[in-house]
Amino acid sequence: MKRVPWPEAASFILVGGCAYAADVALFTLLRGPGGWGPLTAKAVSFLAGCTVAYLGNALGTYRRRTLRLREYAAFFGVNGAGAIVQLLCLAVSHHGLGLTSARADLVSGLGVGMVLATCLRFWGTRTLVFRVAGRRTPWTG
Repeated sequence: MKRVPWPEAASFILVGGCAYAADVALFTLLRGPGGWGPLTAKAVSFLAGCTVAYLGNALGTYRRRTLRLREYAAFFGVNGAGAIVQLLCLAVSHHGLGLTSARADLVSGLGVGMVLATCLRFWGTRTLVFRVAGRRTPWTG
């Protein structure tokens, strides 16, 4: 079993927090003052959050000197898979287990789902998107 690279993981989580903040802020702006529909607003805010996360990981966590469209597409795919994991956790809890309260939805979607999706995203980002020959050097140390 490989050791968890804690500086890399910390950097990944920090970047993810910034991307999440961008996603929430843009969604709130588009839904409220922007008057956009919920699905369109979420699609645009998800794309913006993915872009913030890609740039933060490419330029910070994995110290890329150039940005590549192939990496961005793979990164978007990994993030899409993470979003599906979150939705599946919510669907299983809400529809499969019958836990229909707002609190249960919050715990399953943003609690359990977010943790599992973050683990998947971390694995996918480091193994499928930013494959580097040799040692990876995170910007945190």
